[in-house]
Amino acid sequence: MRRWFFRISILLNVIVGVGAWLWHPIAFLFGPLWILIGVGIADVLQKRQTIRRNYPIIGHGRYLLESIRPEINQYFVESNTDGTPFNREMRSLVYQRAKGDLDTVPFGTQRNLYAEGAEWLTHSIMPAEVPHEPFRITIGQRTCKQPYSASLLNISAMSFGALSSRAVLALSRGAKAGNFAHNTGEGGVSTYHLEGGADIIWQVGTGYFGCRSADGGFDAQKFVEQARHPNIKMIELKISQGAKPAHGGILPAHKLTREIAKIRGVEMGKDVNSPPRHKAFSTPKELILFVDRLRELSGGKPVGIKLCVGKRREFFALCKAMLELDKHPDYIAVDGAEGGTGAAPLEFSNSLGLPLTDALVFVHNALVGTGLRDRIKVFAAGKVTSGFHIARMLCLGADACYSARAMMMAIGCIQARRCNNNKCPTGVATQDPDLVGGIDVDDKAERVTRFHRQTVHSFMELLAACGFTHPSELRPWNLQQRVGTHEIRHFGELFEFLTPGALLRGEASEYMIHMWNHADANSFNPPGNTGSVMPAPPSAHFKGSVPPLDIELSGALSRHV
Repeated sequence: MRRWFFRISILLNVIVGVGAWLWHPIAFLFGPLWILIGVGIADVLQKRQTIRRNYPIIGHGRYLLESIRPEINQYFVESNTDGTPFNREMRSLVYQRAKGDLDTVPFGTQRNLYAEGAEWLTHSIMPAEVPHEPFRITIGQRTCKQPYSASLLNISAMSFGALSSRAVLALSRGAKAGNFAHNTGEGGVSTYHLEGGADIIWQVGTGYFGCRSADGGFDAQKFVEQARHPNIKMIELKISQGAKPAHGGILPAHKLTREIAKIRGVEMGKDVNSPPRHKAFSTPKELILFVDRLRELSGGKPVGIKLCVGKRREFFALCKAMLELDKHPDYIAVDGAEGGTGAAPLEFSNSLGLPLTDALVFVHNALVGTGLRDRIKVFAAGKVTSGFHIARMLCLGADACYSARAMMMAIGCIQARRCNNNKCPTGVATQDPDLVGGIDVDDKAERVTRFHRQTVHSFMELLAACGFTHPSELRPWNLQQRVGTHEIRHFGELFEFLTPGALLRGEASEYMIHMWNHADANSFNPPGNTGSVMPAPPSAHFKGSVPPLDIELSGALSRHV
């Protein structure tokens, strides 16, 4: 019975043969039947797929259905709120705002606000007026000859090569029109980044693409030539990324085009390696000194670092290095483990790195507790698609946000999740010229601008609804979460928030003090075994010195409590 369709095909072929001998016009049926028989024979003889071998011809139906399963799920099975990585509600919001369509919702929320994990902002009986102009933050004001005024929402790191040429150009033009920054990703500065005219954040990764020496190290002269381009406003040193922290990459030689080779500064005909770690430094102090060197070589432009938080002791080691050297990056971009990428091993994407909420709170605390927070801006990167997401990040300690996948959706990405096989149907994450050609750059650039403008405006409306007139007034206790059926906590209770200099005075949880004491500015390696036992981290509901819900503090101190 497993091979009944194969046998029927053979039987029909015999019947058609007899019929054609009696009546010639039906001989045309030989073609389709011979094709079926050929497929059946190939299925029986091949050894790679057991289903095809055991169920010739009809076994192909299984693979056909499997190939369209994501589309069936996305369009017919999933509700508006349960899809991943981005549910339909979030995707629709991006599309509507990008296209300028109606983005309001009727008949109330579709979310269960009584479910554990539900979050919301606390609004005010006396809302403030919505500001007329978007807020901006200044980066590098104390340390740089060329400080940069950044938007609260910017395009996160996505390389040319991961994205198509037209996708990069549309993003750059949209960022130019909307007056926000466009991060190049670690693939280097392409002509498409520059042609769009946007403010560029040049990301320098472990491969040093665009400033790469013959042996794959850092070339200072090439860096100077590129970094002093007027469109490049900031430099970002990538330590790791959320979707695949501590994992390198490789671009096979057969996928390397002459255009990409020129941009990345590599040779044709050879695999291009992006190693997991940097060659230019190996200790916390060396990293900080390298940041300072990049600032000088660039002509005084702001320099930041991007990382996914792993071992928190290592980040404390960076803080100690900053204090001892009296030098520091101008900003730190915190990438959550839920971040996206064109391709990552499942284990790295699912099971490595700290999620953004925890990482952001930790980095903010580390800088506050060491007295460095007022010198360093913090960017948050990870699933920012709405004004609420911006507000949430600012409540937890960020100054500004990055968005990558929402910006991809603004130019047409449909979350087909084919970024890693060069078959992106919308032409966004592919180098296939036939697919890339479907992108209308002018139209998509306008969509990027509209999405950014309306998302930032929605944040300002939320800010005003909370009774605030400036983003710096947002506090952890303005963000609440349901932790049980009848229990609600604000984030000042869910996390330990330090006061300025608390780590230096030893005024933090035993867990934080232990990590701080074991951090070394001269090495990322753990210290020798002292026989001490690592204390347990603070419980989820930390009861430390947290201001009550109705207390409002003023000045710089309140921003960091």
